[in-house]
Amino acid sequence: MDNKTYLTTDELSERIKYDSRTIRERLKDSVLLEGIHYFRPFGGRKILYIWETIERDMQLAAPAFGIPMANGDVCHG
Repeated sequence: MDNKTYLTTDELSERIKYDSRTIRERLKDSVLLEGIHYFRPFGGRKILYIWETIERDMQLAAPAFGIPMANGDVCHG
């Protein structure tokens, strides 16, 4: 049984507090990878993101120490 949560770009945007356009233009295919973080059901154009995988990878990528900046980067001292 598959217990994954599939999200549209707008739904993912609400959860991670990034603009939908930022997800499509800057995150998709750079940090969010097809086949790992998202897929295209039935080979179509629509994209569904896999929440559990994204959530796990966001936690792994969190810096041990840093000051969050307004543009989404982190200052390390």
